[in-house]
Amino acid sequence: MTYPTIYPTGATVYLPERCWNGYTIFQAKEHGALLIDMNGREVRLWKGLHGFPNKLLPGGFVLGHTGERNTNFGMQDYRDLIQVDWEGRIVWKFNEYDYIEDPGEEPQWMARVHHDYQREGNPVGYFTPGMEPKIDGGNTLMIGHKNLSCQIISDKPLLDDTIYEVSWHGDLVWEWVCSEHFDEFGFREDAKNILSRDPNMRPIGGGMGDWMHLNSMSALGPNKWYDSGDERFHPDNIITDGRETNIIFIISKETGQVVWKVGPNYDETPELIELGWIIGQHHAHMIPRGLPGEGNILVFDNGGWAGYGAPNPGSPTGAKNALRDYSRVLEFDPVSLKIIWQYAPAEAGFVHPTDSNRFYSPFISSVQRLPNGNTLIAEGSGGRIIEVTADHRLVWEYISPYWGKYFKMNMVYRAYRVPYEWVPQLDQPRETAIAPIDVTTFRVPGAAPGGTEAQVSVAGTLPFQSSSALCVTSDTDEEI
Repeated sequence: MTYPTIYPTGATVYLPERCWNGYTIFQAKEHGALLIDMNGREVRLWKGLHGFPNKLLPGGFVLGHTGERNTNFGMQDYRDLIQVDWEGRIVWKFNEYDYIEDPGEEPQWMARVHHDYQREGNPVGYFTPGMEPKIDGGNTLMIGHKNLSCQIISDKPLLDDTIYEVSWHGDLVWEWVCSEHFDEFGFREDAKNILSRDPNMRPIGGGMGDWMHLNSMSALGPNKWYDSGDERFHPDNIITDGRETNIIFIISKETGQVVWKVGPNYDETPELIELGWIIGQHHAHMIPRGLPGEGNILVFDNGGWAGYGAPNPGSPTGAKNALRDYSRVLEFDPVSLKIIWQYAPAEAGFVHPTDSNRFYSPFISSVQRLPNGNTLIAEGSGGRIIEVTADHRLVWEYISPYWGKYFKMNMVYRAYRVPYEWVPQLDQPRETAIAPIDVTTFRVPGAAPGGTEAQVSVAGTLPFQSSSALCVTSDTDEEI
């Protein structure tokens, strides 16, 4: 995919009457957790609060992290998970999952949390009518890491994924270790062979295999499938997905067994063939009760490169052997596997396949079903967050203006929309429409046809407000 060297950032499209209006939170790269309104105005920055991801809770509380482990020894290992209030004061913290003694570093406890976590009261971590996450109690589920050996996978050291649950007071009450269930994932012999030779080795701690790479995790919550007698969909069961294996699966909370899955192979039944190959996916979850599409699986199917299997021209070794240069957002029935709704290049208005890569984020990204039936999509690698209607109309678009220091990108890992009432500290902002720009006539001033200066104005746009004016200062060591 190619990008122009110059393009607008901030809110670029906004049709208030078609949107589910509220605040949106995302990680503004190294700056911190950023809350914006529908016109892209920056209403709060929690400076220095890392987000993998950031989540806003009722009352203006935010979840995030204070920092990451030294990348010489760990990959995406965050030291802790914390909850801060509107002023940035830490009101809850967990870090005692693994005691780390890295060479040359002070020994310390770490949560080793990465990619996702959920607070009791809400299964998916985004606004759901009648399911508010707890702010002063309750358990928390997290994805974590463990270093271990598992000879049935590979003789190489593994950076394995875990899912664990802690009480409000920090007691470990439940744990699930991914490698212990290797035989339940259905890998073919060619996939097992390449996994044994190269379990997605990463240059950390002398080399470790990040073989599964879980990137989302949530409880199913109440749902019609369980109500009708299907035990696979018990409300306490956990859905998660492995980015490197192309698998989405459900774990029994009671037994730890994998009780439902799609992948790693999508050519074994007519239903899977019709669903199509899901590659490198992110944020797979069950749409919770109370939202349109409840009970269906919603996922950002990235495309890109992932999976293990037979070598092919794009993968001489069989590592990352599934390839596709465009993304899809899929909503599908978990029983029939029928696609109920999707947003893919054709729905985005692009010609398939020649122009398909114009909707494409080969890594990160997220998707949220909104109460009015719209869908919030973070096309993460390009820093683009959009809201689309059920009939695929683009009604809101925001481009992050924040580029990273190390990754020279404005990527957005995830974005979440919350209702205005979750932030009682603020008055509801004014909502001013931003009409889509006709790019065939838009010109940079001084570059208009015929040598005349183009006068460019867009209804509803507002001056960019620097986040520096919104930084939260720290008064004590317990603030960030």
